[in-house]
Amino acid sequence: MENNIKVREAIWETVDGLDEEQLNTRPEPESWSIMEVLEHLYLMEVVLTKGMMKQLESGEEKEAEDKPIQLTVDRSRKVDAPSHVQPTGEVKSLDDMKENLASSREMLLDFANNADQEKLKQKAMPHPVFGMMSLDQWIPFIGYHEERHRLQIEEIKQKLVVK
Repeated sequence: MENNIKVREAIWETVDGLDEEQLNTRPEPESWSIMEVLEHLYLMEVVLTKGMMKQLESGEEKEAEDKPIQLTVDRSRKVDAPSHVQPTGEVKSLDDMKENLASSREMLLDFANNADQEKLKQKAMPHPVFGMMSLDQWIPFIGYHEERHRLQIEEIKQKLVVK
């Protein structure tokens, strides 16, 4: 969780100083705004944490080899987000998004701190790119996923400055 916390802090530093209009502006019609990226991170954290909770509680034991989840930050390979974690496109405030992300992080922290560490290694969920991943890899994956999108936010900021 240490890396997850550092990455989240870096995200807030990355968006610091941007106004609501900049945060909600799409640099191109087909791309996400910074706020939509933040909403995606919130949706992902909620969906993944709930999924891990369910698997830990009632899922069967599945063996899963460690995956190279650090490759998640490589933005040269495009990955489309599943529809249930795509942003709604609604204009949102940064305060609301910070609240949402604080609540999803609290849920993840509570899960990570209270879960039986041995069971996290014995249970798994499928990932669309890496295949079956143990729950103990899903927790740090969230941090790598957020770092990938922090880099995306940096790219969006550069495009907004150019316009």
